[in-house]
Order: sequence, then C-alpha cells, then structure tokens
Amino acid sequence: MRPVPVHLLSFCLLLTLSFPLVAQDRSFADWLEDLRAEAISLGVRELTLVALDELEAPLERVLELDNSQPEFVQTFTRYLSLRITANQISRGQSLLQQHAELLEEVRQLYGVQPHYLVAFWAVESNYGRATGGFSVLQALATLAYDPRRSAFFRRELLTALQIIDMGHIGAANMSGSWAGAMGQLQFLPSVFLEYGVDGDMDGRVDIWNSLPDIFHSAGNFLNNLGWRGDERWGREVLLPENFDYSQVGTRTRKPLQEWQDLGIAMVDGSPIPIANMNASVVLPAGAAGPAFLAYQNFRATMGYNPSTFYALTVGHLADRYTGAGPIQRMPENEQAMSVVDVRELQELLNASGFDSGEPDGRVGRQTRAAIRAYQESINLPMDGYASAQLLENLRN
Repeated sequence: MRPVPVHLLSFCLLLTLSFPLVAQDRSFADWLEDLRAEAISLGVRELTLVALDELEAPLERVLELDNSQPEFVQTFTRYLSLRITANQISRGQSLLQQHAELLEEVRQLYGVQPHYLVAFWAVESNYGRATGGFSVLQALATLAYDPRRSAFFRRELLTALQIIDMGHIGAANMSGSWAGAMGQLQFLPSVFLEYGVDGDMDGRVDIWNSLPDIFHSAGNFLNNLGWRGDERWGREVLLPENFDYSQVGTRTRKPLQEWQDLGIAMVDGSPIPIANMNASVVLPAGAAGPAFLAYQNFRATMGYNPSTFYALTVGHLADRYTGAGPIQRMPENEQAMSVVDVRELQELLNASGFDSGEPDGRVGRQTRAAIRAYQESINLPMDGYASAQLLENLRN
C-alpha cells in the first residue's frame, strides 16, 4: 500500500463540501469486520486488531467538524495574527537555543535549517502543546465509514493499524486531530510510515513525545518535498505601479533577474538580490496588501500544507526568529467576507457575463479567473482577489 502525501488530506477535506451526504448501506459493526479481514490480509496481527473492539459507532463530533463550513472567509491579516505573536517568536527563539545541537544534527542530515524546523513545529502544534485530543483510530474509522471519501481514509486507517502493529505507538496513545493527523508534526499515518525517522534510535518512531524523532522526521519529509538548505523561503517585495497582475500566482515562475527587470524591488526600494533561482509572485491579500517573491522552499512548504497563508506564515515566522521585522505592507482594516458574501459575488459575476462556476461560497480557481476578467473590464488591478470592495462594485 503506497502512502498518500500529507497535502492530499486538505484536498480530500475540500471534497467534503462538494458531495452530498450519502448513507452507508452496512452497519458499522459489519463494516469493521470487513476492515478487520483486510487488515489481517496485510499482515496485521490479531493482538493489534483488538483495538478495533474499542471503537464506538461513528463519532458525531468528528462528523460535525468534517461537515462544518466557516461563516467567514479568514483574511491573511487574521490568519497571521493568530499564529505569529511576540510570545510565539520569543518562545521559538528560546527553543532554537535549547535544542541547537539536535537541530544542527538534523540540518546536517537533511538540509533543513533549524529556524524553519521550529517554525513548522510552531504552526503545526504550537511547539507540541496542541496536537489534538482525538483517538486517531476512532477519527479515521468514522471518516472511513462515511462513503464520501471512504477509500482515502480506509487506507489511512489500515496504515495506522500497521504502525501500531510495528510497535511504534499503542492504540490508546495514538492521538491526533479529528481528521487523523498525528502528533506534534500532524502527520497522516501514510506520511508517518513513509518519512518517519527513529531519531533517538530506540527502535520506535515517536512523533508524539520524542524531539529527536520529531525533528528528524520533519527534516526527512521536507527534504523529500524538495527543500533546499542553501536558500530562504522567499521575501516581501515591492511591485511596480504598472505591474501585470496576470503574472501573480505559483503557476508562473521566472528567474529573479527577470522579476528585477520587470521592476520588482525590495520593500525599501533597493534592488532584489539576484541568484540562480526561480520565483513566483504571491499576493495573499490582493493588490492592496503585501507582495512576496516565493522560492522553491515556499513550494516545499505547500507540499506539507497547500495553503498559501500557511506557507507564508511558516516562512515569516522563521524570519522573525532570526531578527526580521514584521511584514511592511499589511492591509489596514481588511474586511472578512462571509460565505454568503462570496456566493453573492459569484452570482453577480455570473450575471455580468464572467463565469465563476456554480456559486458555492468558496473562492477557487474559476472564481479568481472570473474576478480577473471583471477587473480587467473596469481597469482595476487584475489580482483575482475577492474583497468587500469588489462586491460593492458589482452591486452598483
């Protein structure tokens, strides 16, 4: 059974909102018996499978969280402010010093710089203090029993049973998020099995309690995602007034020299440093917010979690550990849009001849393309950003 990369979890969770609820045609007990037989065929011992006897019927709280949709679309300002605080920065700096020898050992092996490792640790689990209080087996069984993404979560559940069978962790101690992400790194079982490393060489991979295992596993995973140990993640930059916003996004990659030739500069107006690197322009809050040049390590970060906000937060937090200041051009009074607002925006775009697809309250690729087309028609910067001001323009 080939493990599934962790970033597919976010994709699969998005699919939740795309399909109607479907009833399972078998009882949970019958479904578990079938799962037990499959686990035995994979070599999992009967002694390990006793853990299945402890599982309850599908956990309602997991289903509630799985089916929930936020009332408001979180802004970059809000997302960042919840994760990067003065306390988080000072704690990270202290932990960098405290674990300097271990972190340097990991850097030597996997090429991931210490301040980035600690930033991932911070954003994933608040330095190990928030790992989720769910039984991973119970959560995965609940999601695997649900027909919408049964195959994906069934594979993860079987992999979790294999991990227990290998002796890495007991079933009662395998805790994680409601979606089955485990330990201080929030690894899915498949990622654990593929990239987990026994850093303290005690015969087990323990991403719940062992810092050597945690940092070695993170370094190994990021290395396999294409992390480059001699590069930074990206940097905040200043775009020229005549910038072509159709070039925004990770699909467009250019050498740094080309971006400099197009007028992109450091936030203080000085030339951007030139190296043999490609970069993309990322605008998390539209043309009115900060702009970033994102390098290969930004892409590797999005392999861990495919959220632009997440990748920018990890990179910026790592910068703050090493003395960098706050982001310079954060938007003032950035107004969050509700799901209802986004749905109305989509409806108005469609009615105006700009196809945003079926209105669903979520800003995806088709909606951003429709926004860009509308912005071009009224001579606005084509940043593809859904904002309250854009909605007001469409209403009028």
